[in-house]
Amino acid sequence: MSRPERAAPGDAVILSGPIGCHGISIMAARGDLGFEVDIESDTAALWPIVERLQGLGDELHVMRDPTRGGVASALNEIAEAAGVGVALDAGALPVPAPVRAACEMLGLDPLYVANEGTMVAVVPEARAGFVLDAMRSTSIGQGAVRIGTVVDRHPARVVMRTDIGGTRIVDMLPGAQLPRIC
Repeated sequence: MSRPERAAPGDAVILSGPIGCHGISIMAARGDLGFEVDIESDTAALWPIVERLQGLGDELHVMRDPTRGGVASALNEIAEAAGVGVALDAGALPVPAPVRAACEMLGLDPLYVANEGTMVAVVPEARAGFVLDAMRSTSIGQGAVRIGTVVDRHPARVVMRTDIGGTRIVDMLPGAQLPRIC
């Protein structure tokens, strides 16, 4: 059974696809951006991926839908529940160029933007390849990537190696970065 407290050091952290599309598309549709963007919501049923991962049983440590608070909040909840750290690689984050541009213009971090058709999975390293292949075999999981690793350092914290080689803390979303959209 998938529970956040089951995340363990050495586990792979996998995303089923790009992040930030839903939140930015909703803001654009509401006219909250003040500029035009060509981004579609990622709203989709995750069942095709879940169905393919069911066979993992206890090896599927965690599955999460990173809607409210985005990927950052989902990973912080997992790290806190399991008493582990999560180390992310900024270069691996699948942020579409239009989402990245909109976030830069608005001063938003894509890690906190809502998603509706993306899943976070935490699995033992030995099963990472299987999970990536299973996700990529679906139409909604073709953009699946590994974004990090569960570590025993910095318990209950998520950190990210930046593109320039530094490290930054990725905190839980403290308030409402984006208005409630769903």
